[in-house]
Amino acid sequence: MSEQLTLLPGYLTAHLQLALVALLIGAGFSIPMGIWVAGRPRAQRGALALASVIQTIPSLALLAMMVPTLAAVGAVTARLFGLELTSIGYLPAIIGLTLYSILPMLRNTVTGIAGVDPALVEAARGVGMTPRQRLRLVQLPLALPVIVAGIRTATVWVVGIATLSTPVGAASLGNYIFSGLQTRNFAAVMVGCVAAATLALILDGLVHMLEIGAQERRRSLIATALTLLGGLYAYTGVTLAADWLDRGQPRVAIGAKTFTEQYILSELMAFQIERTTGLATEVVQSLGSTVAFDALRAGALDVYVDYSGTIWATIMERDRVPEDPSAVLTEVGEYLAREHGITMVGALGFENAYALAMRNDHAERLHLNSISALVPHAGSFIIAGDYEFFGRPEWRGLQETYGLDFAEQRSMDSSLMYQAVAGHQVDVISAFSTDGRIAALELRVLEDDRGAIPPYDAIILASGRLVEEAPQAVQALKALLGTIDAATMRRLNGTVDQDGKSPRAVARGFLEPSTAPHTSRSAPADTSGSAPPPLP
Repeated sequence: MSEQLTLLPGYLTAHLQLALVALLIGAGFSIPMGIWVAGRPRAQRGALALASVIQTIPSLALLAMMVPTLAAVGAVTARLFGLELTSIGYLPAIIGLTLYSILPMLRNTVTGIAGVDPALVEAARGVGMTPRQRLRLVQLPLALPVIVAGIRTATVWVVGIATLSTPVGAASLGNYIFSGLQTRNFAAVMVGCVAAATLALILDGLVHMLEIGAQERRRSLIATALTLLGGLYAYTGVTLAADWLDRGQPRVAIGAKTFTEQYILSELMAFQIERTTGLATEVVQSLGSTVAFDALRAGALDVYVDYSGTIWATIMERDRVPEDPSAVLTEVGEYLAREHGITMVGALGFENAYALAMRNDHAERLHLNSISALVPHAGSFIIAGDYEFFGRPEWRGLQETYGLDFAEQRSMDSSLMYQAVAGHQVDVISAFSTDGRIAALELRVLEDDRGAIPPYDAIILASGRLVEEAPQAVQALKALLGTIDAATMRRLNGTVDQDGKSPRAVARGFLEPSTAPHTSRSAPADTSGSAPPPLP
């Protein structure tokens, strides 16, 4: 818990930077727009309809859409004006959150003005007030409580949705939640949830003070609320400026997807680059799979670990595995260099493939060791997969190759998926072959006896910018190639998932064995008799 609390100031500050700035921009747009459309029925319908459509888009999807959109826009602005836009991190998050804040403030502004007693408006007209005076002196003061109520609603929404900024590379309290769920660190999840809820209540309370002050015309209450909010905005502005100045310093941006192995490997690469080259690094965790690739291609990321099968099936859109599976790695490297200017530094030495897994006792009872043997039973089984699995080419390949037809398919968070099969809530899951939880939960991986799933070699990918501007970093990463076999990766994963060690500590322990945490008792040891080669 102490480690999580140490991270709290940084994550809380990042969350404030997202929520407060999004609310400020959203209010600066929504309230004037609401005032303008209040007396224009046609424009009012159009504005509210557009805001409502934006609100219907799932928040995580809206944030994720910002990444390729900004990458495309950034390519144009860089070519025309020399202005490069960052496609991951703060910018896509702030745009998405601002869009989500618009509807409640816009609607309440329109509703508040429309709800003013027409007799009062007519009386104001009768005493000779101009339309501008009627709005400023009559309609807005009377509509103010309703407008402030809309700001309260937007505040709670934005603080909650800001936790979903993590997958697009923006730090927030969501880092606690995403990484905690994946590494089974429920202390981190609790800290993230409690901190986000507390922040929402505090900001809502401050806006509520404004609402009461406006209703009861209590200037002292309004002044107190504005002073406290002003202090928070001042702190946000200062820390944002400091962050932007710090980001101006050269550093290697290292990406990580949303599971334990990726957290470990990203920290491993960061330590390797820092200790070998002295370059500063920044780890951007919990990125979506396609978000990470798009960011690398756009130069917003410098390096991350992907898997040959993911590139083959998802990026290259190949639906057949070649007769010689080793050809996949070669073709992937050639494709990335040719089509995207991405360098495949090389393979780390292990595969982390998609695999179908069951409880060992269940598989033993039915004599199931392969996917072919599973087929006759699939019609009465429930299968669970991670969020991506059932939309991926690998799943379609399994269905076409084996004719699999399960009674029910369930998509869920990958960390909960393992608990579901262990708890007899589902029968089969789409496991990851190097996951330490396979051994810990006594699961059996079914053999892909017809070769439907492509090889999933873990490969280091580097952007063209890194290769050109920091070749020493690429050279440092080459020292990691071939040093991690599957048993070692399972052991490292198990040390995090089962023993509760942090990915940072596990990565440092791998590079500097004298600092290594105790080996997980639940993850299988490497019995191959060979150890990874020493690192420089």
